[in-house]
Amino acid sequence: MLKKIEDAFAVALVALLSVTALVIKIMQDNLHLQVMDADSIIVNIAFVFACVAGLVTWREKRALCLANVTEKFPEKAKKAVNAIVSFATALIITQLFLASFLQIANPDQFTNKILGLLEKVYFAFYPLCFLMILVLIFQNAEDKPQKIAAGLGLAFGVLTSMGAVTGIIWYWTGNSDFPKLYAMADAWNAFCDKTLLLWVLILLALAFAGVPLFVVISGITYLIFSKAGGYIDVIPIEAYSKLADKSIAAIPLFTIAGYVLAQGSAGKRFVELFRALFGWFRGGTVVAAVLVLTFFSTFTGVSGVTILALGSLLAVILTGSGYDKDRAESLITSCGAVGLLFPPSVAIIMYASSNYTVITQFAPGFDIITLFKAALIPGFIMALSMIVLGIVFDNNKDRPPFSIKAIGKSLLDCLPELLLPVLICVTYFTGFFNLFQVASFAVIYAIALVFLFRRDFTAKKTARVIADSVPVSGGILFIIAAAAALSYWMQDANIPENVTFFISTYIKNKYLFLFLMNLALLVVGCLMDIYSAILLVSPLFLYSAASFGIPVVQAGVIFIMNLSIGFLTPPVGMDLFISSYTFKKPVGQVIKGVLPFLVVQLLVLLLVTYVSPLTTCIAK
Repeated sequence: MLKKIEDAFAVALVALLSVTALVIKIMQDNLHLQVMDADSIIVNIAFVFACVAGLVTWREKRALCLANVTEKFPEKAKKAVNAIVSFATALIITQLFLASFLQIANPDQFTNKILGLLEKVYFAFYPLCFLMILVLIFQNAEDKPQKIAAGLGLAFGVLTSMGAVTGIIWYWTGNSDFPKLYAMADAWNAFCDKTLLLWVLILLALAFAGVPLFVVISGITYLIFSKAGGYIDVIPIEAYSKLADKSIAAIPLFTIAGYVLAQGSAGKRFVELFRALFGWFRGGTVVAAVLVLTFFSTFTGVSGVTILALGSLLAVILTGSGYDKDRAESLITSCGAVGLLFPPSVAIIMYASSNYTVITQFAPGFDIITLFKAALIPGFIMALSMIVLGIVFDNNKDRPPFSIKAIGKSLLDCLPELLLPVLICVTYFTGFFNLFQVASFAVIYAIALVFLFRRDFTAKKTARVIADSVPVSGGILFIIAAAAALSYWMQDANIPENVTFFISTYIKNKYLFLFLMNLALLVVGCLMDIYSAILLVSPLFLYSAASFGIPVVQAGVIFIMNLSIGFLTPPVGMDLFISSYTFKKPVGQVIKGVLPFLVVQLLVLLLVTYVSPLTTCIAK
């Protein structure tokens, strides 16, 4: 029953979020009615959605993790590791709950009114989400040792959060005379100061044991702020600030739009269209597959979703056209992230919005459209390289004849789906819609298409598909929230400037710097999800690149390309495991199959890295 309520609430929030932005625009532009605090209304609804999405993601056990290396452990060892994971997870979630609840207790925090409600009411969903996650940790414990470990984690979470506990008591009672509690808080801060590196290494190791990435990042952040004197209130405030950002709020809407289309008949219609257009010549089906994968990964923002949603369908079509089965699956795996270089790529949105202040220091007048333009030529080259290599591997000689009639029929059949990317680009690039409004429009258009026009789903099934899409965006949003405070600390501690100084001291050659940074970013893309990397690593790279005179748009494209290729990079590139799951084959076999495609993508990366006009010629 609770699951149904959560899903229904999430779907209602998606609807509210999508409709509100466009209704406000109509009121302001057409009816000339000014809506007070319009942006605040939108971002606070978006924040509530992010909290609910995070909870649903945890409930469905779909929080983003690194590869779990404990799967092949002996049973006893696996149980011991699982108990440790339960302990660490419960401890960190308890810390996050108390740190965020402290802001609820603070009478001076979140005092503005939005739609007649204090901002604090919207923010309250954040600690509530962590409280519900704690309940789920105990409910999902597989055995008694795990439950005991989770209980101990909760207890230690409270003991290591005495700064928050004393703050809550003081705000509620006005009494600040708690010398023993203060002593415990000071002892914890001193402990973190002496053992920070050890605990960071332990948390990183736990990331490979199945602890979700946002928990690991949050744990590291909590340790760092405890070491710095216990300023843990920064953690939830930065999370709220990042999630209540219109550019960030657009990310889940684009993801939901892409997911809804992928679950409907759009994928099949695109395949039929591109087969009719290109299937008559050698490699035509390859062209169709690459274009379809590019289109859907552009919207979903997570290449693995595209592989999961369309991988099996495209594999059947490719093999049915005479393409080798293993080659087909390797091509699909390799093209899962190409769309991240095309508008409305959520990765580009995230990069531009999170680094906007820094970027404008080096490129005044910069906006997201500039970065979209810069990525177009590299994106086309990457897609073309996959098409060319795919054609090289295509030995099928039994191809359908060229038919204007078939092209016309499939084009007409696919016209509503084709209009969506056109309308998105036209309305956004002309300034008719801002980024959030165009994301809202994409969701409404996609839902109307599959429900009202195509009738792919009933009303109930449409709601179910939207609910199923929530964990996809929820995993992204909670990582963004977790990384926000760590990113704040890095900026406050001048880490980017220090790294830049170190690099400029020991690396004098721009081309050597670019080569070494490509290697480093490939490792980052292999080990981290793209959104954590954008928040935590991109400022370091951006400052360093600027010190060598590298244009900010070129640096941005290089960064996104590296991370997209990182999805394919052995041994732990995320898409390798998703492909293994989708096509039911060993990861080693997946790696062997994608190697030729990976080599070509790396060559394209080097080309874009060392030929700057490819990114700067149209990004004026």
